[in-house]
Amino acid sequence: MPTKKQPPPSYVGFGMLTPVYIMALDKLPKHNTGAIVHQVSEYVYDDAAIIACNLRQWNVPTGMIGTSVGDDLLGHHIEDTLKDMGVQGKVRFTKKYKTPLEVNVSDKLGARTYFWQRSPEILSTLDTADLSMLKDADLMYVDWYDGDHIIRAMNEARRCGVPVFLNLEHGHRDPEIMEKYVSRATICQAVTDDAQIGRKGAMLTVAKKLLKAGIKTAIITMARQGCMVVQGDEIIRVYAPKIKAVDGSGAGATFSSGFIYGHLKGWSLEDTVRFAIAAASLKVTRSGLKMFSIKEIKALAESLAIERMVYRDDQFFELKSLISQAQTSSLVKGSKKLAERLMLKKKTERKKIKKSLVE
Repeated sequence: MPTKKQPPPSYVGFGMLTPVYIMALDKLPKHNTGAIVHQVSEYVYDDAAIIACNLRQWNVPTGMIGTSVGDDLLGHHIEDTLKDMGVQGKVRFTKKYKTPLEVNVSDKLGARTYFWQRSPEILSTLDTADLSMLKDADLMYVDWYDGDHIIRAMNEARRCGVPVFLNLEHGHRDPEIMEKYVSRATICQAVTDDAQIGRKGAMLTVAKKLLKAGIKTAIITMARQGCMVVQGDEIIRVYAPKIKAVDGSGAGATFSSGFIYGHLKGWSLEDTVRFAIAAASLKVTRSGLKMFSIKEIKALAESLAIERMVYRDDQFFELKSLISQAQTSSLVKGSKKLAERLMLKKKTERKKIKKSLVE
């Protein structure tokens, strides 16, 4: 029986391909000691591939343009996994090196420690990857830590009119990275610092830096504190719900998956951000990267606390503050005085009419 032909991928990920073993435990052990692992999950990493697989679980057509993998059991396992998930794209094999491996260790505090194999030789295979899949795509995703190898793909996406989603993390602190990568992106996801513990002021500072660099949508994630997204003059701050963390691995990529899903569906900014936070929060409650259903994510998304702001004249304003400022502006004051004079005039005229009727 012939297989049904898939539509062209709406999402295309560009980056590293590596298998990962995710180990969930209660607490990271001290140096030179051990700990009980409660669960081990297998998946395909890095973030570009995670998102491709996550979106497939929500029935979005996706593709992956990745690094070459070794012509070995792990390499062919990656090919089989992506094929089973329905992720389009040719997996390339090489005999020059073995398939790189990543191991993530997650604790119940939501923290993770990872060990990965990345070399210039592996990443350089991105330079010869076929980019033809981009011509029919609606969005391409790249990670800044794949280095200058992403520039060729970003340029091709721009040539094809495809928006680029850049995962920048804390790379905004480097002017060279801002110039090379951010200037070529449309949507940018960043953090305030390595620990993601900055306050609202830090979030606004990073967002302004990205907007000035030409980003259309600036996303600042803050782990347990949720995120802030600035698009045009609209700002949505969504707070993450309190959850019991089991495995934080892939939470950031799951947030990206949720945001990209809403973006591709044409949702409002608020609905998109709510969905992204809800998807990432639910993911943390269990080990591995099996996504919750759209219905379950939407149910949590509707309950999340949000804050709205606006970005005007190179400044950020809370809506309540903006309304208060408008009420005390000279224009409003003048309008109030004019209204008061008109009301006084009408009262005087009504008195004259009443007096004439009596006479």
